[in-house]
Amino acid sequence: MIAICQYNSMPDEDLVLMRHYLRKHNIEVKFVLNEIVRPVLSQSKYKNLLPLFVARNILLVSPEAKVREMLRVLKGVPQVNLLGACIDDTILSRQGVENFAKLPPLEAAQGQMVGALELLPSQTFSLLQRGSAHLTALLDQHIHRLQTGETGSTAEPSPAQSSGAH
Repeated sequence: MIAICQYNSMPDEDLVLMRHYLRKHNIEVKFVLNEIVRPVLSQSKYKNLLPLFVARNILLVSPEAKVREMLRVLKGVPQVNLLGACIDDTILSRQGVENFAKLPPLEAAQGQMVGALELLPSQTFSLLQRGSAHLTALLDQHIHRLQTGETGSTAEPSPAQSSGAH
């Protein structure tokens, strides 16, 4: 993750504190000169980030996308304004970064996906089993009726047997 922020002067103590809070989340603060960054960016796949490098900027760099943590720290530092970021090779505006932070963690999304995918086969299996279970129950009920009907016929003659005796 690389976040581009506009940097306005601030007391050194506040800067040290901001760096400390960001470092807790493995986010490094890099001061860059636009004269150096602009030629490098113009030759790279990130050339769409060039318009963000106009004023005095800092880069917030992290190997992982720690967007929520970064936004939480930046909320308390009004002298540093988020302009945009490049997260997982995707260039995002400030609003895009804020929306990205609202997404559930990747592990949670993968868990939800696995749960949804496992639900379909289990529902299919239960639907397929329901028919055979219902048929078995009906056959058991029919056998039970036949057995109770046979025991009743030995005690009482059927109408065909009683009419044939006369």
